[in-house]
Amino acid sequence: MTRIRSNAASVTFDRVTKKYGAFTAVKEMSLQIEAGKLVTLLGPSGCGKTTTLRMIAGLEMASGGRILIGDTDVTRLPATDRDVSMVFQSYALFPHMTVDENVEYGLRFSGFDKKEVLSRARAGLDLVGLAALGKRLPSELSGGQQQRVAVARALVLEPQVLLFDEPLSNLDAKLRRHVREEIRDLQQSLGLTVVYVTHDQEEALAVSDRIIVMSEGEVAQDGAPRDLYDAPANAFVADFIGEANILDCDVVSVAKDVATVTLGPVNLKLPARGRGEGPAKLAVRPNRLEIHAQGTANTLPGTLAKVTYVGSHLELMVDTERGALFAVTGDVDAELAPGAAVGIGFPPRGPVLING
Repeated sequence: MTRIRSNAASVTFDRVTKKYGAFTAVKEMSLQIEAGKLVTLLGPSGCGKTTTLRMIAGLEMASGGRILIGDTDVTRLPATDRDVSMVFQSYALFPHMTVDENVEYGLRFSGFDKKEVLSRARAGLDLVGLAALGKRLPSELSGGQQQRVAVARALVLEPQVLLFDEPLSNLDAKLRRHVREEIRDLQQSLGLTVVYVTHDQEEALAVSDRIIVMSEGEVAQDGAPRDLYDAPANAFVADFIGEANILDCDVVSVAKDVATVTLGPVNLKLPARGRGEGPAKLAVRPNRLEIHAQGTANTLPGTLAKVTYVGSHLELMVDTERGALFAVTGDVDAELAPGAAVGIGFPPRGPVLING
């Protein structure tokens, strides 16, 4: 049986700009996406991530700069002349065609004979586990199955780059987890180059080799998921890649890139990350705050304002002299109640200095 082969290529943006009249949607973006990697463009609505994806596809033309797929400059090439496939948020399946016919559709216009079309379509449906449903119409499939048909239809064309535009937004939470795992497994097993757009930070963390966080048409930070989560560059990234408490602090000294930081009565030693002495900001994740008895050494005193049980953990709101802090604890049996006096501790891997 024919097997889908990886035809993966890199993607390069060289100072790419996209303007709509006086509005600049993407501002001189430069980035490199390695062949065989899954890179996610993450950001809020209007940040430019979908415009960037559409420029790779050739559905939007860059106003300036260059776009390369592999070593080929595709900046001015139409979508039909780029070796890319796109999986849309809406799946874009033909409702009057069977699953088989939907997957075969692109192949029939690509110069393959009938036998090769059928063989490739079967291989694509085998990969996504839907070979037995080839005679059904899209309306007879679940949302997750429709998404897999859309993926199979894209894969059988053996694109150099596979693009996903918010592919899971129409699925419920449990199905989103399942389908994102399938997409990631396919990408890794076939060595595909995938550019993936989402506004869901958990989804991005789960599937990506790299995440490019975008804000107002620019790259706010680019890195591996764990790096972005553990060491966000600024308050925007800290708050967008998972929730974060942003606190004012003071850097009192720096030696060998280690900063001595004060946060009220709390003293911390943190990587300086290029910061000098003076007022600063730090970010700390809710699950990296510790709850102690008030008066515990090197803790920030506070009062529990709210305690919410959500099954796997407790969510806490704590009023402190530095403002309200959001904390999470896995100890669901902890005797915590609103009004209780507590001390907030900052473990070594918790807080990180950031730019404002």
